[in-house]
Amino acid sequence: MKKDIIINISIGESRVAILEDGRLAELYLEKPENERMVGDIYYGKVAKVIKGMQAAFIDIGLNQDAFLHFSDVSENLASFNQIFPKEAPAPTRSGGNNSNNSNSGQRQHHHGRDYNEPQLRTGQPILVQVTKEPISNKGARVTTEISLPGRFLVLIPYDDMIGVSRKITNRRERARLKQLGRAIKPQGFGLVIRTVSEGKDEEMLRADLEDLVKMWESLVAKVQKNPPPALVHKDMDVLSSVIRDLFTNDVTRLVVDNKKMHKQIVKYLHDVAESLVQRTELYTGRVPIFDKYGIEAEITRSLSRKVWLKSGGYIFFDHTEALAAIDVNSGRYIGKKDHDANSLKINLEAAREIARQLRLRDIGGIIIIDFIDMVDAKNRKKLEDEFMRELETDRAQVNMAPISQFGIIEMTRERIRPALLFTLSDPCPACLGTGRVLSKTTTMARIERWIQRYRAEKGEHSLQLVVNPELANYLSSGYRSQVLRLSWKYWTRIKLLADENVAMDEFRFLSKDGQEDLTNKYFS
Repeated sequence: MKKDIIINISIGESRVAILEDGRLAELYLEKPENERMVGDIYYGKVAKVIKGMQAAFIDIGLNQDAFLHFSDVSENLASFNQIFPKEAPAPTRSGGNNSNNSNSGQRQHHHGRDYNEPQLRTGQPILVQVTKEPISNKGARVTTEISLPGRFLVLIPYDDMIGVSRKITNRRERARLKQLGRAIKPQGFGLVIRTVSEGKDEEMLRADLEDLVKMWESLVAKVQKNPPPALVHKDMDVLSSVIRDLFTNDVTRLVVDNKKMHKQIVKYLHDVAESLVQRTELYTGRVPIFDKYGIEAEITRSLSRKVWLKSGGYIFFDHTEALAAIDVNSGRYIGKKDHDANSLKINLEAAREIARQLRLRDIGGIIIIDFIDMVDAKNRKKLEDEFMRELETDRAQVNMAPISQFGIIEMTRERIRPALLFTLSDPCPACLGTGRVLSKTTTMARIERWIQRYRAEKGEHSLQLVVNPELANYLSSGYRSQVLRLSWKYWTRIKLLADENVAMDEFRFLSKDGQEDLTNKYFS
């Protein structure tokens, strides 16, 4: 499989697209107002413990307390007490000495994992790491199983394990790396050796380890200096984490349209993976980079509730607070006289597309898929097997129940961040959240791409931009307004006009004299 990474940097957002055989498979976005939180480490304090939920809520300094399930509390919880200030009460993992706790020392079970109920007290300081972004009215999900990922290694404080990535299948290489891990592992730390370590020597792994240990020492220093709640470690942003975790030897090339970012990537690769430098390209074309590689159209398609299949069938995607519902329909497909054969053909095509869309849209949580009914149990089994094969390419953890006699599949997919739909759009104020409109930053990015297309083909340097008054205020506010930045960047005079009749997520570009509407000519 040919794999490419395409990066687009604009004023309003940064976007990373993963292409597999030329098709968009995954999309990562980061906006100034919505930075990635997964991997961040907080020195927090227990806000409340709810034993009926088998969970605690942790104050980490955000609007909503973070959620810590008892199953996410490390056996080494008490070990972290040594880095807390002297006056901090010691956390414990389990305790049979507390007579007020009727469940003291009791074994619990959660999602197939046994654990001792931890002794957590209100006000107790605690070190936690974010595993899932806040979603809707839910706070971040956290764990006390702290880890610091690097390019080649993952450092685990107060542990003694040495693990090797399962993706390294060669027995000799696994043994070599494990032996190397034992040789370099510092006292009081565990190590996980990542897939990209395959074939790497001791010097490269040791350099990565030294950086991770310094990172941990910096974290400890912040804990000592700051009272809880405090952010004590900020993980890499989306762009940097993609380079660290996904730009590996199986990637054919990485293309970025920003000179500064290109230099940073090359500099990083010279230190950790020099062989990948020659696969890194700076895009300088006049056509927007996502247009060049056909990504923009795929993103638009991924926001659509309805996705057409080549056969003429179609799929509906609907989000609710509790789950995502996906419905497969035969649409315009006629096929053969045999109903089951027709249904199987559409269902198999839909299964492949749904597996891709789950990754692309980043849909997580509970998912219900209603395939077209099939009478023959063998056909249902064929569909189930095909869907499972397609899901194997998904890096997120997936659990699927057997298909029912009604053609319904129930599944869960690991949810780390909000689905793409909610990242790219804001709740509509007119319908109180029952519909969606594109966010201001996304609309701003679309405006910039329009100007880029226009300037690639036209020579005029003056335009009129008509937007909703609220968007106009957003574009013109601040010391250096967004419109002024665009004017300088593309050497184009932009006259901003407010019109209440223009929707919040729409815009119109007019010629210099306002007589000609140019919007649709350069809109995608």
